Amino acid sequence: MLCLARSSFGSVQIAIGHQGGDAETPSFTFTNVPPPARSDAATTATFTLLAGTADPNGGRLDTLHDGKLPGEADSPAENFFLADGTPGGMIAVDLGRPIEIKQVNTYSCHPSTRGPQVYTLYAADEGAAGFNARPEKNAELEKSGWKRIASVDTRPTNGDPAGGQYGVSISDSTGSLGKYRHLLFDLTPTETDDTFGHTFYSEIDVVEPNAPVEPVTAVTAAPLVIHTADGYAEITINTAKAPELKDWAEQKLAPALSEWYPKMVAMMPSDGFSCPKKFSVTLQPGSGVAYTAGTRIVVNSTWLGSQLKGEAVGSIIHEAVHVAQQYGGGRRNGHPAPGWFTEGLPDYIRFFKFEPQTHGADLIWLRRHMPRNLNYDGLYRISANFLNYVVEHYDADQTLIKKVNAACRQGRYTDEIWKEITGKPLAELNDEWKAAVREPTAPKAAANGGAATNQPKSE
Repeated sequence: MLCLARSSFGSVQIAIGHQGGDAETPSFTFTNVPPPARSDAATTATFTLLAGTADPNGGRLDTLHDGKLPGEADSPAENFFLADGTPGGMIAVDLGRPIEIKQVNTYSCHPSTRGPQVYTLYAADEGAAGFNARPEKNAELEKSGWKRIASVDTRPTNGDPAGGQYGVSISDSTGSLGKYRHLLFDLTPTETDDTFGHTFYSEIDVVEPNAPVEPVTAVTAAPLVIHTADGYAEITINTAKAPELKDWAEQKLAPALSEWYPKMVAMMPSDGFSCPKKFSVTLQPGSGVAYTAGTRIVVNSTWLGSQLKGEAVGSIIHEAVHVAQQYGGGRRNGHPAPGWFTEGLPDYIRFFKFEPQTHGADLIWLRRHMPRNLNYDGLYRISANFLNYVVEHYDADQTLIKKVNAACRQGRYTDEIWKEITGKPLAELNDEWKAAVREPTAPKAAANGGAATNQPKSE
């Protein structure tokens, strides 16, 4: 555990706790920073984003004062953070009435550069001269009735990794920071090398003198940790927030991921790159179906529970392909992978390799769900069907997926790659595929070792 103390304004004191890797704890326990509180003066306060844009993949502002902590190191939905590319932001906190403030404590968690905290804390009461409760970003706050309390910067300066859990406690040697109703956090990115520099803030506590503080009770159910069949990767499956799915995860999901993640890795190699050797799957109540952020898959357990005999395993196989893809390098190089291939490839592997017997994307499915404007970039199952057609007709050496995947990962994808590989431009392949789909009888497909094809099959 690394414990730091930074310079402060006047008698204000800033205590900083940081722990990463195996030192992280579910309850954010530090030696010099109080643990997050279940209930404090911020619990009933009103939080308002005055400047900046919230990231739609993150939690709402309520996440900052709900008395709950993220269950994993990389948990977007359980943290609040600003959208990619936002230069900064301001969060205002209205406590409802002026109160004596003993401490302002902030907590964050992320496995990389989005873990540290960089912000300036201001405080005010409505009686201050010229007070403006909704100042603009970069305004001279101290001329609008705000008092600067402290500047916080927890970024390591000694070369240590930035990832992990961070706790900051701002207090005063007198025991009180003052009597205020309003607080304002002026947020700054932790780095500007790319657009992903905004802190994952987990909780903000405002503690009154002599007020009882009950620490947050963390969910501590042990996750299931498995290894792939070839020993290449470690997979953590967390069902703490969906205990009803624990047996299913052990008996159905774990064996599928153990067998198929190595197959994905083999299908998607590229020079100088190794697919992640660790990733996690978290099952928890939420919205939608599932999403993948880096090496973390989050699945809506409510939806999943209704699909245990249907799409449950296959949907997570799709997400595991995203883990292997790792196309962020292309995006950062200014040449992002096309969305249709990013989503089409996972469904190609899912429906034409993992579970072809479901007819989830072949001609049987496509002819029943024919879109009005059929096109290769229709995403998901439609793009998967297009990929399967091109593989069957123009990929005798079974390298097409590998080549396109590598180009996407390395930031050198252009539509010209299709002509380089197949001899035909993408537009011509698209027209040919559409004509084949609309034919009464599908064209004869090349043999591919028993994998599902675009040839109609009897059900």
